[in-house]
Amino acid sequence: MSETRNFVLRDKKGNEHGVFTGKQPRQAALKVANRGKGTKSKPEDIRLRERGTKKIHVFKGWREMVEAPKNKPDWMPDKINKPFVKKVGIDKLDKI
Repeated sequence: MSETRNFVLRDKKGNEHGVFTGKQPRQAALKVANRGKGTKSKPEDIRLRERGTKKIHVFKGWREMVEAPKNKPDWMPDKINKPFVKKVGIDKLDKI
């Protein structure tokens, strides 16, 4: 099994904000998208730098309100936010 990896959220200016974990970059991007304010018509840019490397994974992300699954627990509401991401590419940094 692959290890969990740490990804740092970057803004357009290169400032780093939060750390999100996942086995793949997509998993961390879904966590970011679920907290974001992007919509399907206006997705937000998600730039995640993998800790220890110079790779920046670039995604477009948004969330939508959807019906909860049929086998949901009692405490879960009838409508939930579901995150969506689409990978745009990978950028390389000259220096961290």
